[in-house]
Amino acid sequence: MKKKIVIVLAAAMTVMSLTGCQGGAGASSTTAAPANDTTAAGTEAGKTETDTQAADTKETEADSASEAGIDPNGAVAKIKAAGKLTMGTAPDFAPWEFKDVSSGTTEYVGSDIELGKYIAEQLGVELEIKPMEFSAIQQALASGTIDIGISGFAYTEKRAEALGLSDRYNVNAAAGQGLLVLKDQAADYNSAESFAGKKVAAQNASLQQTLVQEQLPSDVKMQTVTQVTDGVMMLTTGKVDAVAVSGDNGESLVKTYPEVAMAEFKFAYDSDGNVVAVKKGNDELLNAINEIIAEVNETGLYEEWKADAKALADSLGIETH
Repeated sequence: MKKKIVIVLAAAMTVMSLTGCQGGAGASSTTAAPANDTTAAGTEAGKTETDTQAADTKETEADSASEAGIDPNGAVAKIKAAGKLTMGTAPDFAPWEFKDVSSGTTEYVGSDIELGKYIAEQLGVELEIKPMEFSAIQQALASGTIDIGISGFAYTEKRAEALGLSDRYNVNAAAGQGLLVLKDQAADYNSAESFAGKKVAAQNASLQQTLVQEQLPSDVKMQTVTQVTDGVMMLTTGKVDAVAVSGDNGESLVKTYPEVAMAEFKFAYDSDGNVVAVKKGNDELLNAINEIIAEVNETGLYEEWKADAKALADSLGIETH
């Protein structure tokens, strides 16, 4: 009897044990499956939500660019992405662009530099200045080394064929185009023909060089210089007979060099301000610059920058042009 009871109890315990194990395995399996499914679903949902947000962000950016008239793949967008606007200039033409080394380091200053800074600011980027010779700026634009060129450029048809040129700024300072000669000879140079056979200096690749070639007699001996002041020194030492300059430049140089004066003859040219240069075909950037220049002209900002630059140049003992 006892033996039977023991056997029955043992059998009952075995059944309970087996039932418990199956129940544990079943619970574990049933619980794990939904948990894994939920995690996977959540991950997929998270991915979907992230992808949707990214797509929405891109769409919003594209819409903003479109509303602003900016091609997301265009020149302005690239400038904004880089965070800087690169400007080429020849910093030897105060008060437009010149160097200030009074602090022990070289700073590029002047009214054209301020214009460059203002354009960069309106585009939401920093200005990076690349100093170079005036004649090198056009090539730097063509090669994409710089985004813009600001260096006292005047508008010419020839220049417009090779570059994109902005609307004009500095429009209130136009004083024509002429030639510096020795003061006691100013009245002698009253016509283009009076320069026949003479030696005339002009800055390389400048408007003045073009005017000498186009409007003075063919036997004029052209002397190109890197800086206008080099030409003035050649004039005062008898190496040339005249220096082609803008009217504004000439008026400033006369104050610095009392032995020279503007000749009575003036070139036939509508000297109406200056322009910003960009790579030919870069119309999007040019349009953006024109909008900024319109504001600069309307508010008189350039005249303020120019007055400040003249005062700074005077305080540093730098000749203005």
